[in-house]
Amino acid sequence: MSQSVSNHESRTSLADYRTALTTRAARRPAVASVLARLPIAMIGISALLYVQRETGSFAVAGLVSAGSLVGVSVGAVVQGRLIDRFGPTRPLLVVSVLLALSMGALVTAIESHAETAVLVALGALTGLTEPMVGSASRALWGRLLPPGGARNAAFSYEAISMEVFFILGPGVAGLLVMAPWAGTGLVLGVTLQFTGAVLFALSPAVRQWGPSAGSRGSLLGALTSPGMRTLALAALGFGVVIGFVEVAVPAAATEAGHASVGGLLLSAWSLSSVAFGVAYSLRPWPRQLGLRLPVLLGGFGALVALLAWPSSLWGLALMMLLAGALITPQSTAHSTTIEVVAPSGTAAEAFGWVLTAVTLGLAAGQSISGYVVEHAGPGAAFLAASVAGLALAAVVWLLRGTVRPAQPAPAPSLVNA
Repeated sequence: MSQSVSNHESRTSLADYRTALTTRAARRPAVASVLARLPIAMIGISALLYVQRETGSFAVAGLVSAGSLVGVSVGAVVQGRLIDRFGPTRPLLVVSVLLALSMGALVTAIESHAETAVLVALGALTGLTEPMVGSASRALWGRLLPPGGARNAAFSYEAISMEVFFILGPGVAGLLVMAPWAGTGLVLGVTLQFTGAVLFALSPAVRQWGPSAGSRGSLLGALTSPGMRTLALAALGFGVVIGFVEVAVPAAATEAGHASVGGLLLSAWSLSSVAFGVAYSLRPWPRQLGLRLPVLLGGFGALVALLAWPSSLWGLALMMLLAGALITPQSTAHSTTIEVVAPSGTAAEAFGWVLTAVTLGLAAGQSISGYVVEHAGPGAAFLAASVAGLALAAVVWLLRGTVRPAQPAPAPSLVNA
């Protein structure tokens, strides 16, 4: 096995987390990244609830939400490629301004009760212009830290922090939609995202990040690497399983006569994900990186099958805690794998492809799960999620040999702690 792969299989210690988070050059972009990513889950839920409140239709709200997801899927790859080609500062500043303008247009359209097609188009535009600070932030760690425990700890921190944001976001959005103006949560979220993205783009470490050598490749970009295509498939499976569950859990709560508990149940597996994510980073398994993607995805799919077993919401909550344990480990494995399989100069775009794959998986899982729930009930949807996850894990297993260095990587540009 190559040295490049073995470097990414080392364990992480708590001292590595301290080293990563106290690196001098990382402090300002890390804080700005938190500010920009904090409202990610909040914005989507706020928009959904705001549109529903103004139009009186969950169907219209769902279409606008779907349009936003499509926009994010496209924007993640486009922005990632621009960041690799020009550095993050200019692309992030431009899309931040476009986000403010598109969100202003969306709010105006919602308040004026514009046609559904207009709302969906503007929803897609806001998704397209969402600043991909997360992709840039994760790629930045590869420039600030050498391969090894500290860099792996930084990737784990990114995955864990995102889970925390997804725990807090829906709850905050639910509270703010009750404000005198239902659009409060949406505007507050975009304000935080805009401010964080601008501060991140203007931080010294980010401004020193120039164009990446090798960023002007083929049309496929990062996907020219077979390992990247395998990673994208694993990320798609991850999103599909979560998408199934995100529909089936609220349906199970509604079926039990406690519809309001659905959101809390979904938070349960985020809680265990955060707790287990730290523990997993200290002793990652399997040791061989090529095996992690199929094993973690397959294990996730198998655990989700247990959600069909409980006959009470308390039992479902316990099973959610168990299944959630493998969420953050998968996100961390995705980030670590990118370090190995992404072609030189395509780090930000590679993260964009992972985000796109997860987002498309979510959309597919949610749409199929809705049909299964309507015709066979939540239990069948949980089992279908498990089958989908295990099937895609089997394909990733067959492709595990592609998880190897795409090409010799240049020495990282290090900044002293």
